[in-house]
Amino acid sequence: MTKLIIQIPCLNEADTIARTIADLPAAIDGVDEIEVLIIDDGSSDDTAAAAKAAGAHHVISNGVNRGLAQSFQRGLDASLRRGADIIVNTDGDNQYHGPDVAALVRPILDGRADIVLGDRKTEAIAHFSPLKKRLQKAGSRLVSRLASAEIADAVSGFRALSREAALGMTVRSSFSYTTETLIQAGRRRMRIASIPIRTNKVERPSRLFRSIPQFLVRTGRTMLRAYAMYEPLKVFAGVGAVLMLAGAVPVARFLFHYFMGDGAGMVQSLIIGGVLMLMGAISAMFALVADLVAYNRQLLELTLERVRKLEYALDAKETASKKRFPAAKIREELSAFRDRALR
Repeated sequence: MTKLIIQIPCLNEADTIARTIADLPAAIDGVDEIEVLIIDDGSSDDTAAAAKAAGAHHVISNGVNRGLAQSFQRGLDASLRRGADIIVNTDGDNQYHGPDVAALVRPILDGRADIVLGDRKTEAIAHFSPLKKRLQKAGSRLVSRLASAEIADAVSGFRALSREAALGMTVRSSFSYTTETLIQAGRRRMRIASIPIRTNKVERPSRLFRSIPQFLVRTGRTMLRAYAMYEPLKVFAGVGAVLMLAGAVPVARFLFHYFMGDGAGMVQSLIIGGVLMLMGAISAMFALVADLVAYNRQLLELTLERVRKLEYALDAKETASKKRFPAAKIREELSAFRDRALR
């Protein structure tokens, strides 16, 4: 029996959430059960009430605004706890064409992918500016390189995850989950697929960022952090190599003039070069330490994944029997351990 949960992180989407839910498919070939989960990220309007009235099966509230990334992670946890075999994420502003959920989950149902991205084909979207199209294309290429996977539309929020893929996801960003989860998935050798999807025009401006420069800075920071977590040796060793090469130039200049008998006025070159080379050597040492920390992080991720599996298995057993087991104490301790590890 295959269960699909469609999660929708929302912030003040009372005007569009009913239409978004109504567009979602009620039945999909190969899926036995479909549920809709709303994550209300501290909305100041009636988003939660509107979602319930529109037929959402589950509505959870963050209480305060935690950001899109943390709402996405909370949705994954809630979906897994409710026994989802496949999780689809979409937006509450009805940007994505709901019926395309059926095509989105097909590669997972067929066993061909762990994560499926909806490719908006941004180059063909009329209301996207030329600058936005170029930035999207360049960003997707960069994420593809960082994730070592072919990714057509890196910032698309319309995506499907298998249960195993969702169990391995740990989003720590407070901004957006889109690029961080793809780099994680690529570095963990998950199978990532892309399919073309349709979109609806959204009139209101984005609530995630105020301007393109802000979006680029915050997304770039998230990508660098995510990549450095999995490849710290490359990042810090690369920085160290650049610094040492930069330092070698003034040192070589000093040595040239010194052996030519004119080194007295070139001491500043030796000092600058020496400082740069020292910084490069320190960065190389950081690379080794960071690589050990990254290895420890991988072990922690595996531990968290097993903790989640045990925790959700106990929840499922309690739900099926409609009573609390003595193992409930173990479940609570596992949950507390997971929360501490994620801080």
